[in-house]
Amino acid sequence: MNINELKAEVAKINWWHTIDLGQGIVTPGKGDSAMWLKRLAFPSDLSGKTFLDIGAWDGYFSFAAEQRGARRVLALDSFVWQGNGGGSKAGFELARRALNSKVEDIELEVLEISPDRIGTFDVVLFSGVLYHMRHPLLALEKVCSVTSDMLILETHVDLMSAKWPAMRFYPAGELAGDGSNWWGPNPIAVEKMLEVVGFRTIKTIGLYPMDNEQGRLVMHAWR
Repeated sequence: MNINELKAEVAKINWWHTIDLGQGIVTPGKGDSAMWLKRLAFPSDLSGKTFLDIGAWDGYFSFAAEQRGARRVLALDSFVWQGNGGGSKAGFELARRALNSKVEDIELEVLEISPDRIGTFDVVLFSGVLYHMRHPLLALEKVCSVTSDMLILETHVDLMSAKWPAMRFYPAGELAGDGSNWWGPNPIAVEKMLEVVGFRTIKTIGLYPMDNEQGRLVMHAWR
């Protein structure tokens, strides 16, 4: 694909991630994907590791893991790749082709994840997904079952002033007018849920408030 063909294909897609495709072409995503690498404290060296990206969308973090040496990377999505939320799988497929990437892909719901279906992975990324889950504790059980070592979790949080584990329920699009947003756990609830499903060591990497009650949380957890 020459540069003009690539530009034309990029222009057809509603991108979420900003991905450098080479030849001076960077996809026009909705935010600063490189900034999120730093916020996630994304490992700088994944040499020889296996990596699972749950909720991959355009695949920015999948490709970043591959570029950082991961020997196997699996990008997993369902909701967006089926055309929901203004997204599609077209961005991932174009980026994979442009980058000559060997990242694997599978369309699977989070609650369908199991070691029998996809195996287990040294590092699992679960970013921007938990609050979209109708059954968040069950979702974390599924995620834990395929994590052999480390989980990188990023999520929306709410009720941050509460001193006990709590979650706010959004039954009708109260969060950002998006009916696919169901829950706003507070940071304590996220930590305790991770403990309950089987993670032994849990570390808060960053909490980024949007107001007194809501924000974004990044945690690392190990089996």
